[in-house]
Amino acid sequence: MKNITYKHILYWILCSMSVISGCKKEDAFLDTKPNDALAVPASLGDLQLLVQNEAVFNRLSFPVLGEVSCDDYYVTDDIYSSGTTSDRNACIWAKQIYDAGSNNNDWSDSYNQVYYANTILYYLPKIGAGPGQQSVYDQIEGSALFFRAMAFYGLVQTFALPYDSKTAGTDLGIPLRLSPDLNIKSVRSSMQDSYNQILQDLKTAGPLLPATANPITRPSKAAVYGLLARVYQVMGNTSAALQNADSCLNIIHNLQNFNNLTPGAFPVYPNYSPEEVFHCSLNGSYFTGFQSLLDSNLYKLYNDPNDLRPGVFFRYHSGLIGFLSQFDKRNSTYCGISTNEIYLIKAECEARSGNTSSAMSDLNTLLINRWKTGTFVPLRATDGDDALTQILNERRKELVMTGLRWSDLRRLNTDSRFAVTLRRIINGVEYTLPPNDPRYALPIPDNEIQLSGIQQNPR
Repeated sequence: MKNITYKHILYWILCSMSVISGCKKEDAFLDTKPNDALAVPASLGDLQLLVQNEAVFNRLSFPVLGEVSCDDYYVTDDIYSSGTTSDRNACIWAKQIYDAGSNNNDWSDSYNQVYYANTILYYLPKIGAGPGQQSVYDQIEGSALFFRAMAFYGLVQTFALPYDSKTAGTDLGIPLRLSPDLNIKSVRSSMQDSYNQILQDLKTAGPLLPATANPITRPSKAAVYGLLARVYQVMGNTSAALQNADSCLNIIHNLQNFNNLTPGAFPVYPNYSPEEVFHCSLNGSYFTGFQSLLDSNLYKLYNDPNDLRPGVFFRYHSGLIGFLSQFDKRNSTYCGISTNEIYLIKAECEARSGNTSSAMSDLNTLLINRWKTGTFVPLRATDGDDALTQILNERRKELVMTGLRWSDLRRLNTDSRFAVTLRRIINGVEYTLPPNDPRYALPIPDNEIQLSGIQQNPR
């Protein structure tokens, strides 16, 4: 959606979703009520159709500018010149990112999700649960809370600085829209309040949801635990991240044996990977699509000839290396929750807690599924620090171009052992982003600043 502020979203929800999404089942409720005044949910079925709208909550729906800003890929001068203004500026960490007066989809699509979730949560108690409907009622409520938490998390990773427990009470977070009332003025909450709301939504959602979901575009307990592990990880809460990673893997612990995949095949997974807990994809960007290229220095990290990941993760054309398995069956860049990430979170937490043996066991459980059968030699570590270094190295390789690198850079830059200065050379000019730079928070779109008067991020 282009040039949309929070106050424009109501129009889109009530009038235009059939245009955005096409005539699909999840749009049936809206399609049958073309008049704005009549497009009010009147049953649990209506709300269920809203919460199952994949075009809003799953497909091309999550912030991409962090991925554009990170070092998962490189761009040639020709590719750079073909990008949008926001792509080009985010790529080089410019002070100004957007065209004057324009909005950004990372912001508007995320708050569109928030508005949907808030609308569902507003009408749900008014409609209530009839006889035999309590489980449906609970699943709708839990799903709306999960999606709102996902949206808030994407926003705080993109438009706020990294979490710091020492200053989170005063650092600026994001506007926390908790009502569908469009007349309520937006204000930026503190960083701590922003994360607290995400955690509260997820903890409330968990007991309301089934253990697993089918299809996996819908929320589940496992997805809640997985997202909680991710959130606690970026907050630096090792024990809580470990607890939730364990809880997720107690429900879903599938891993794909790469020996059973065909190198170079696309789509790698014609449906969904067996490792996926929850499926969604990033907003579109020219720099993170099929024309994006893997940096040769990153490719060199895959230095074991028995490691099957290069043949599954990447494609080769004209001597260049492009991405492959990071795209789902709809050619969108995957950014969901999968067991490979959760195993890596668990391993990292174990290493940080000094449980070296458990940490390496978790890591090896994942990696044996990535090596040619019979060739994998389990990795060993001398202590927790050695384990942590190895785990983060494998995390870098395993989760490339999945929307997680930006958050990893933000959280790891506070540790001098893992801090990275990003560099790009475009048209002969070198651009850099040093660790802990204010530009690790993208600017809020200018029209949102003008409309609400909220404080802009420093650049």
